[in-house]
Amino acid sequence: MNPYVIMTDTTTDLPESYIREHGLSILSLSYILEGETYDREHPLDVKEFYAKMRSGSMPTTSQVNPEQAKAAMCACLEKGLDVLYIAFSSGLSGTYNSGRIAAEEIAEEGLFPERKVVVADSLSASLGEGLLVHKAVMLKEAGKSFDEVADWVEQNKLRICHNFTVDDLFHLHRGGRVSKATAILGTMMNVKPVLHVDDEGHLIAVGKVRGRKKSISALVDRMAEQLKGFEAENDVVFISHGDCIEDVEYLKKLIQEKTGISEFLVNYVGPTIGAHSGPGTLAVFFVGQPR
Repeated sequence: MNPYVIMTDTTTDLPESYIREHGLSILSLSYILEGETYDREHPLDVKEFYAKMRSGSMPTTSQVNPEQAKAAMCACLEKGLDVLYIAFSSGLSGTYNSGRIAAEEIAEEGLFPERKVVVADSLSASLGEGLLVHKAVMLKEAGKSFDEVADWVEQNKLRICHNFTVDDLFHLHRGGRVSKATAILGTMMNVKPVLHVDDEGHLIAVGKVRGRKKSISALVDRMAEQLKGFEAENDVVFISHGDCIEDVEYLKKLIQEKTGISEFLVNYVGPTIGAHSGPGTLAVFFVGQPR
């Protein structure tokens, strides 16, 4: 069995300690904030990122381009490693397409003919993408082959459930997710949306409630329904947040009470996604019924 590496993006929002421990190869999406460009090699502290957003600074983001993807893939291939690239949802970014182009160029140019590159569209975001990568990592470390892991990812990616809410509708308006009128009216009425990621990897609203605590309860109610029949596959649940750790603790408490799950991996929503969802975003990810 040929050795291989799992490659993914900074949009997985996985902790750096996890990335190092499991030997992941990472493609870095960049963003510009207050005239400065940041990425994984030149980071801004995430709490400072959200503080700047709260003060009114608006970041802009960039996808990975084919040249970046190709260089990262070739660096792995030169080491004798096959590459399984689990990419940020094609419904939210062109990064997956850049990876696909890079893999095609490597094949067309006859580079590393003895090696293999597979590019998988995660159709996921943030720690939803991270959870899919985690499942692939666990299979790899259990001794599964490249093809077995790649097949599992393709067959199971739509069972990675994303439920999230945001605190400020105007960030969703900036990203084209809701109209300006909806943002204004919703803010006046303290309406909080409940959203998920659909089969095409797009952010879709599935409900709305009035008030922050009710929106968090709605996340858990949806989760309890989607978990039915898949409880055994959720030894750990992933939670990401836009600098709102107190809400994370409340969410964890509700999940434990409703489902009995008590193991969590928690991390910030990183700047690439946080630029569009804003401070106060709260999301829960788990394996459940197909979306």
